[in-house]
Amino acid sequence: MKPQPRLALLAACALMLAGAAQAQNMMGSPARGADAELRGTLAKVRTSGTIALGYRENSVPFSYLSARKEPIGYTVELCKALVTSIEDAINKSLKIDWVPVTAESRIDDVATGRIDLECGSTTANLERQKRVAFSPIMFVAGVKVMVKQGNKSIGNSFRDLAGKKVAVATGTTAETALRNLNARFKLGIQVQVEPDYAESFAQVASGQADAFATDDVLLYGLIAQDAGKSGKFQVVGDYLSYDPYGIMFRKDDPQLAQVIKDSFQMLAEDGEIERQYKRWFLRKLPTGESLNLPMSPQMQTVLETMAVRPQ
Repeated sequence: MKPQPRLALLAACALMLAGAAQAQNMMGSPARGADAELRGTLAKVRTSGTIALGYRENSVPFSYLSARKEPIGYTVELCKALVTSIEDAINKSLKIDWVPVTAESRIDDVATGRIDLECGSTTANLERQKRVAFSPIMFVAGVKVMVKQGNKSIGNSFRDLAGKKVAVATGTTAETALRNLNARFKLGIQVQVEPDYAESFAQVASGQADAFATDDVLLYGLIAQDAGKSGKFQVVGDYLSYDPYGIMFRKDDPQLAQVIKDSFQMLAEDGEIERQYKRWFLRKLPTGESLNLPMSPQMQTVLETMAVRPQ
């Protein structure tokens, strides 16, 4: 049976509310001034003078490398704004240490302290919230599949994936969603786990996989970045899951949590998040391509709610 749109929407809302509830429960105000008043990450970065930001190499347009091999993207810009807020909270300028992370390593990198903020394209689901904390929602995506243009064997139904070879990047929610779908409906999907998005894309381009499953916005970004060099591709099918994105940081760090929550509220109220969205999703990217992806009604509602100051 095809998933009911209402149930899918309710699932999406539940995930978003879970993320929002977590953000609302982050209590504690950052101390400003003496080092002795600072705790957790704020104390750590004030002492070192450096903050470590994790970035992805090919999560277009969220976090990827420019032609000059510098981290750029929507999430990267939001992370830079958070660094400014952290600097205000500790009364000290910070040097940014850019650290590459992968879909598989990113959660461990935050939990173990290798990075202080993860500036990528990470879904804030309940399972991950057991290990790390998340910022307020910065994007709402959904898992779909990409196929070569003209592949008529995979259409708008997830049942078309039965018996097909489907590539996924390891450690992603797409991998979990695909395995759950496969087990529930006994589709016999051949799940091909690849080290990253680029390799998953390459599997479809070379014909070694029938489809590539991940968040739809990442698929559009990879297609735009490829610019037809590997062929023509299209994003098709039902949403396999809905995913609210957030910026990861360490759990049990109430001072940093409050800085991030306050910063997001100001960025939403000022319109900066919307400006960054237009820059990275509607206009030409630095590499020349454009996603031309208008903001979804769900994301508009998230920003409107976020911009409201608490009474």
